[in-house]
Amino acid sequence: MQKKINYNYAFVFYDVGEKRVQKVFKICKKYLSHFQKSVFRGEMSPSKLMQLKKELNKVIDSTEDFICIIKLLNDNVFGEEILGNGDIENGETLIL
Repeated sequence: MQKKINYNYAFVFYDVGEKRVQKVFKICKKYLSHFQKSVFRGEMSPSKLMQLKKELNKVIDSTEDFICIIKLLNDNVFGEEILGNGDIENGETLIL
């Protein structure tokens, strides 16, 4: 029997129709930190991941929209390298 893996960190990036962008953005923002344009990341419990996917499936058009969820065991298992302008304001640095 295969052991179920409990992922604890996720990246989400999407390309969805203009009518649904705001809805998808708001759903992702509830669960993750806004990283850059249509990219979110952060800690994610297995139950929250299930909720996130359920909410996203309610608002997207599966024939037109694309959402990718990269699931990781934790935030220490990947290397990150940013090329270009890393100072682009995002949801975490934007002060209103």
